[in-house]
Amino acid sequence: MSPIRPADVVTIGESMVLLQPMNDGPLAYAPLFTRSIAGAESNLAIGLSRLGLQVRWISRLGADPFGDLILSTLAGEGIDVSLVERDPAYPTSIYFKEFKGYGDPNVYYYRKGSAVSQWTPAHVERRWFEGAGHLHVTGITPALGPATADTVRAAMIEAREQGLTVSFDPNLRRKLWSEEKARETLLSLIPLCDIFMPGLEEAEFLCGPMTEEAYGAHFISLGARAVVLKLGEEGSVGFTSMAAVRAQPHVVKRVVDTVGAGDSFAAGFLSSWLKNEEETDENRLRAALERANLMGALATQYKGDWEGLPKLDEVQRLLSGGRETTR
Repeated sequence: MSPIRPADVVTIGESMVLLQPMNDGPLAYAPLFTRSIAGAESNLAIGLSRLGLQVRWISRLGADPFGDLILSTLAGEGIDVSLVERDPAYPTSIYFKEFKGYGDPNVYYYRKGSAVSQWTPAHVERRWFEGAGHLHVTGITPALGPATADTVRAAMIEAREQGLTVSFDPNLRRKLWSEEKARETLLSLIPLCDIFMPGLEEAEFLCGPMTEEAYGAHFISLGARAVVLKLGEEGSVGFTSMAAVRAQPHVVKRVVDTVGAGDSFAAGFLSSWLKNEEETDENRLRAALERANLMGALATQYKGDWEGLPKLDEVQRLLSGGRETTR
């Protein structure tokens, strides 16, 4: 067995093959589609890798050509996929986007009965976290199968026992489960994370209407060390027990596709937060939120969930106000 590569971040979840029409309009009448991959955790993995972090992605895929595509794409982005399991009995998931020329795209999932949906706590292995510093999970994986919530919970507990810090993005997907089950499960996972990263609507879904400051205090009282509240066009705000920092948005002139913006935001935040442990909470939050806002905004500028994610030198240039030499 080959030695496991060290990793700054481990992330666990499902990636799918993404098919989207080449032209805007109703999906039913689209004659041609482009092919890519997508998934919250794999989007984040690519974002972090391009920002210079070592990333290990854990998942299950079908023993099919779509699984081959996902593995080769992620490996090509420098991500460690050596612990991904292939299952000949269950397929790789697929999803479609529909662009009608206005508003957010419609999304149609075909992930029921996928290889990841068969995950159980018995699949969680200590070696998933060997040589790693941080685990990132989302609230999507718990919704995918009968035991996937318990699997994510077991992974978070195992990671903490091995000394990793843990971040949790609720990434609410209402199409995947009932609101009652989603609320109960997501709230139960907050005490197992160090960084909780909801959007404003997700925070309200979990706790009802509150001020931003009240959300921060409430989630910290549940066990999170840091709370990062995504505010969309208003930027973001972060809280610890020692500091509260608001970061202004990175303004863009147009929005092409919002899918994947939250994953890009999370990659921006974690890539800064994890590398600045010696800073005060205030300085650490400010730098991480500014990078996160930039990354989230850039993700809205192209179709696809990850293809346009920037590399570290581009992010540093944009944050410093520098210009790129293009010719």
